Amino acid sequence: MALILSVDTTTPVCSAAVSEHGKTISCSENHIDRSHAAMLNLLIEQACIEAGKLLGQMDAIAVSKGPGSYTGLRIGVSTVKGLCYALNKPMIAVDTLKIMAGMALNKQPGLKPDSLICPMIEARRDEVYAAIYNINLECIRSLQAEILTSGSFGEFISENQIFCCGNGSLKARDIIVNPKILFIDGIYPSAGFMGAEAFARFTAGILEDVAYFEPYYLKDFVATVPKNKVLGGFGNAGATHL
Repeated sequence: MALILSVDTTTPVCSAAVSEHGKTISCSENHIDRSHAAMLNLLIEQACIEAGKLLGQMDAIAVSKGPGSYTGLRIGVSTVKGLCYALNKPMIAVDTLKIMAGMALNKQPGLKPDSLICPMIEARRDEVYAAIYNINLECIRSLQAEILTSGSFGEFISENQIFCCGNGSLKARDIIVNPKILFIDGIYPSAGFMGAEAFARFTAGILEDVAYFEPYYLKDFVATVPKNKVLGGFGNAGATHL
Protein backbone atom coordinates (compact mmCIF):
# COMPACT_ATOMS: atom_id res chain seq x y z
CA MET A 1 0.00 0.00 0.00
CA ALA A 2 1.50 3.32 -1.09
CA LEU A 3 1.15 6.20 1.35
CA ILE A 4 1.13 9.66 -0.22
CA LEU A 5 0.97 13.08 1.43
CA SER A 6 -0.82 15.64 -0.77
CA VAL A 7 -0.75 19.44 -0.46
CA ASP A 8 -2.87 22.13 -2.14
CA THR A 9 -2.30 25.88 -1.73
CA THR A 10 -3.53 27.16 -5.09
CA THR A 11 -6.55 29.17 -3.84
CA PRO A 12 -7.67 30.73 -0.53
CA VAL A 13 -8.30 27.18 0.75
CA CYS A 14 -5.14 25.51 2.10
CA SER A 15 -5.18 21.75 2.61
CA ALA A 16 -3.12 18.65 3.31
CA ALA A 17 -4.20 15.02 3.09
CA VAL A 18 -2.86 11.50 3.42
CA SER A 19 -3.99 8.78 1.03
CA GLU A 20 -3.35 5.05 1.04
CA HIS A 21 -3.39 3.23 -2.29
CA GLY A 22 -5.22 6.20 -3.81
CA LYS A 23 -7.91 6.46 -1.12
CA THR A 24 -7.88 9.49 1.18
CA ILE A 25 -7.69 8.49 4.84
CA SER A 26 -7.30 11.98 6.35
CA CYS A 27 -7.61 15.59 5.27
CA SER A 28 -7.08 18.91 7.08
CA GLU A 29 -8.22 22.19 5.55
CA ASN A 30 -8.05 25.88 6.36
CA HIS A 31 -10.49 28.26 4.65
CA ILE A 32 -9.06 31.53 5.95
CA ASP A 33 -7.48 33.46 3.07
CA ARG A 34 -3.81 34.49 3.06
CA SER A 35 -2.67 32.31 5.94
CA HIS A 36 -1.06 29.48 3.98
CA ALA A 37 2.49 30.13 5.16
CA ALA A 38 1.38 30.03 8.78
CA MET A 39 -1.00 27.09 8.46
CA LEU A 40 0.42 24.60 5.96
CA ASN A 41 2.89 22.81 8.23
CA LEU A 42 0.24 22.55 10.94
CA LEU A 43 -2.26 21.08 8.45
CA ILE A 44 0.34 18.54 7.31
CA GLU A 45 0.95 17.54 10.92
CA GLN A 46 -2.79 17.27 11.60
CA ALA A 47 -3.37 15.13 8.51
CA CYS A 48 -0.59 12.73 9.53
CA ILE A 49 -1.88 12.48 13.11
CA GLU A 50 -5.43 11.83 11.91
CA ALA A 51 -4.15 9.12 9.56
CA GLY A 52 -2.00 7.60 12.30
CA LYS A 53 1.09 7.89 10.10
CA LEU A 54 4.49 9.57 10.31
CA LEU A 55 5.92 11.80 7.61
CA GLY A 56 8.81 9.38 7.23
CA GLN A 57 6.35 6.61 6.32
CA MET A 58 5.18 8.41 3.19
CA ASP A 59 6.19 6.82 -0.10
CA ALA A 60 5.83 10.11 -1.99
CA ILE A 61 4.65 13.69 -1.57
CA ALA A 62 2.27 15.32 -4.05
CA VAL A 63 1.59 18.98 -4.72
CA SER A 64 -1.18 20.68 -6.67
CA LYS A 65 0.78 22.34 -9.47
CA GLY A 66 -1.65 25.07 -10.47
CA PRO A 67 -2.76 27.28 -11.95
CA GLY A 68 -3.69 29.54 -9.05
CA SER A 69 -2.36 32.17 -6.71
CA TYR A 70 1.29 32.97 -7.43
CA THR A 71 2.10 33.28 -3.72
CA GLY A 72 0.06 30.22 -2.79
CA LEU A 73 1.80 28.09 -5.42
CA ARG A 74 5.23 29.23 -4.18
CA ILE A 75 4.35 28.28 -0.60
CA GLY A 76 3.02 24.83 -1.51
CA VAL A 77 5.82 23.91 -3.88
CA SER A 78 8.63 25.17 -1.64
CA THR A 79 7.19 23.26 1.33
CA VAL A 80 6.87 20.02 -0.65
CA LYS A 81 10.35 20.41 -2.11
CA GLY A 82 11.76 20.87 1.38
CA LEU A 83 10.02 17.74 2.64
CA CYS A 84 11.13 15.70 -0.37
CA TYR A 85 14.75 16.75 0.16
CA ALA A 86 14.68 16.21 3.92
CA LEU A 87 12.92 12.83 3.77
CA ASN A 88 14.41 11.66 0.46
CA LYS A 89 10.96 11.10 -1.03
CA PRO A 90 9.82 11.41 -4.68
CA MET A 91 7.73 14.39 -5.71
CA ILE A 92 4.46 14.19 -7.65
CA ALA A 93 2.70 17.11 -9.34
CA VAL A 94 -1.05 16.99 -9.93
CA ASP A 95 -3.10 19.20 -12.25
CA THR A 96 -5.31 21.44 -10.12
CA LEU A 97 -8.15 21.84 -12.62
CA LYS A 98 -8.35 18.10 -13.27
CA ILE A 99 -8.80 17.52 -9.55
CA MET A 100 -11.60 20.07 -9.50
CA ALA A 101 -13.27 18.36 -12.47
CA GLY A 102 -13.14 15.07 -10.58
CA MET A 103 -14.69 16.72 -7.53
CA ALA A 104 -17.50 18.07 -9.72
CA LEU A 105 -18.20 14.61 -11.12
CA ASN A 106 -18.30 13.22 -7.60
CA LYS A 107 -20.79 15.88 -6.51
CA GLN A 108 -22.93 15.71 -9.66
CA PRO A 109 -23.26 12.00 -10.55
CA GLY A 110 -25.24 10.78 -13.52
CA LEU A 111 -24.17 13.39 -16.04
CA LYS A 112 -25.02 12.64 -19.66
CA PRO A 113 -22.21 11.05 -21.70
CA ASP A 114 -21.75 14.22 -23.74
CA SER A 115 -21.69 16.56 -20.73
CA LEU A 116 -18.60 18.67 -20.21
CA ILE A 117 -17.00 20.07 -17.07
CA CYS A 118 -15.27 23.43 -16.94
CA PRO A 119 -13.37 24.06 -13.70
CA MET A 120 -12.44 27.73 -13.25
CA ILE A 121 -10.03 29.44 -10.88
CA GLU A 122 -10.31 33.16 -10.21
CA ALA A 123 -7.59 35.23 -11.84
CA ARG A 124 -8.49 38.94 -11.79
CA ARG A 125 -11.03 41.33 -13.29
CA ASP A 126 -13.12 39.25 -15.74
CA GLU A 127 -10.35 36.69 -16.23
CA VAL A 128 -10.23 33.07 -15.12
CA TYR A 129 -7.99 30.04 -15.50
CA ALA A 130 -10.13 27.39 -17.16
CA ALA A 131 -10.01 24.08 -19.01
CA ILE A 132 -12.72 21.74 -20.28
CA TYR A 133 -12.96 18.01 -19.52
CA ASN A 134 -15.34 15.26 -20.56
CA ILE A 135 -16.88 12.91 -18.00
CA ASN A 136 -13.89 10.56 -18.39
CA LEU A 137 -11.69 13.41 -17.14
CA GLU A 138 -10.02 13.72 -20.53
CA CYS A 139 -8.99 17.30 -21.28
CA ILE A 140 -10.68 18.36 -24.52
CA ARG A 141 -9.72 22.04 -24.28
CA SER A 142 -6.42 22.84 -22.66
CA LEU A 143 -5.87 25.30 -19.86
CA GLN A 144 -6.14 28.98 -20.75
CA ALA A 145 -6.10 32.29 -18.95
CA GLU A 146 -9.08 33.96 -20.57
CA ILE A 147 -11.32 36.97 -20.25
CA LEU A 148 -14.92 35.85 -19.94
CA THR A 149 -17.46 37.21 -22.41
CA SER A 150 -21.09 36.42 -23.20
CA GLY A 151 -19.82 34.20 -26.02
CA SER A 152 -17.28 32.21 -24.01
CA PHE A 153 -17.26 28.45 -24.76
CA GLY A 154 -19.65 28.99 -27.67
CA GLU A 155 -17.91 26.36 -29.79
CA PHE A 156 -18.87 23.70 -27.23
CA ILE A 157 -22.36 24.86 -26.26
CA SER A 158 -24.12 23.88 -29.49
CA GLU A 159 -23.78 20.15 -28.79
CA ASN A 160 -23.04 19.90 -25.08
CA GLN A 161 -24.07 21.01 -21.65
CA ILE A 162 -21.18 22.57 -19.77
CA PHE A 163 -21.03 22.38 -15.99
CA CYS A 164 -18.87 25.20 -14.60
CA CYS A 165 -17.38 25.04 -11.12
CA GLY A 166 -14.77 26.67 -8.92
CA ASN A 167 -14.40 30.20 -7.57
CA GLY A 168 -13.92 31.55 -11.09
CA SER A 169 -17.41 30.39 -12.02
CA LEU A 170 -18.94 32.95 -9.64
CA LYS A 171 -18.17 35.76 -12.08
CA ALA A 172 -19.18 33.56 -15.03
CA ARG A 173 -22.78 33.45 -13.74
CA ASP A 174 -23.22 37.14 -14.49
CA ILE A 175 -21.33 37.17 -17.79
CA ILE A 176 -22.36 33.96 -19.57
CA VAL A 177 -26.12 33.51 -19.70
CA ASN A 178 -27.08 30.37 -21.62
CA PRO A 179 -29.39 27.47 -20.71
CA LYS A 180 -26.62 25.02 -21.61
CA ILE A 181 -24.20 26.61 -19.14
CA LEU A 182 -24.89 25.16 -15.70
CA PHE A 183 -23.10 25.56 -12.39
CA ILE A 184 -21.98 23.22 -9.62
CA ASP A 185 -21.44 24.99 -6.32
CA GLY A 186 -18.98 24.18 -3.56
CA ILE A 187 -16.08 22.99 -5.72
CA TYR A 188 -12.58 24.14 -4.78
CA PRO A 189 -9.11 22.60 -5.05
CA SER A 190 -8.52 20.24 -2.13
CA ALA A 191 -5.73 17.85 -1.21
CA GLY A 192 -8.47 15.49 -0.07
CA PHE A 193 -9.28 14.72 -3.72
CA MET A 194 -5.70 14.38 -4.96
CA GLY A 195 -5.09 10.84 -3.72
CA ALA A 196 -6.30 8.81 -6.71
CA GLU A 197 -4.49 10.93 -9.31
CA ALA A 198 -1.33 11.11 -7.20
CA PHE A 199 -1.33 7.33 -6.78
CA ALA A 200 -1.86 6.78 -10.52
CA ARG A 201 1.12 8.99 -11.33
CA PHE A 202 3.23 7.35 -8.63
CA THR A 203 2.56 3.83 -9.89
CA ALA A 204 3.23 4.97 -13.47
CA GLY A 205 6.55 6.47 -12.39
CA ILE A 206 5.54 10.01 -13.40
CA LEU A 207 7.67 11.89 -10.91
CA GLU A 208 9.14 15.40 -10.83
CA ASP A 209 12.71 16.60 -10.60
CA VAL A 210 12.69 18.20 -7.16
CA ALA A 211 15.51 20.59 -8.03
CA TYR A 212 13.99 21.99 -11.22
CA PHE A 213 10.21 21.65 -10.87
CA GLU A 214 8.22 24.86 -11.24
CA PRO A 215 4.47 25.21 -10.65
CA TYR A 216 2.10 26.16 -13.44
CA TYR A 217 1.94 29.91 -12.93
CA LEU A 218 0.49 30.54 -16.40
CA LYS A 219 0.94 34.29 -15.90
CA ASP A 220 3.83 36.28 -14.51
CA PHE A 221 3.89 37.81 -11.05
CA VAL A 222 2.69 41.43 -11.23
CA ALA A 223 4.34 43.98 -8.93
CA THR A 224 2.51 47.17 -8.06
CA VAL A 225 3.34 50.43 -6.31
CA PRO A 226 1.01 51.53 -3.50
CA LYS A 227 -0.84 54.83 -3.79
CA ASN A 228 1.28 56.62 -1.19
CA LYS A 229 4.36 55.95 -3.35
CA VAL A 230 2.65 57.24 -6.46
CA LEU A 231 1.66 60.39 -4.58
CA GLY A 232 5.17 60.92 -3.28
CA GLY A 233 4.57 59.50 0.19
CA PHE A 234 6.74 57.06 2.03
CA GLY A 235 6.22 53.35 2.48
CA ASN A 236 7.30 49.98 1.25
CA ALA A 237 6.50 48.84 -2.27
CA GLY A 238 3.66 46.40 -2.44
CA ALA A 239 2.73 43.54 -4.69
CA THR A 240 -0.32 41.74 -5.84
CA HIS A 241 -0.54 38.06 -6.53
CA LEU A 242 -2.69 36.28 -9.04
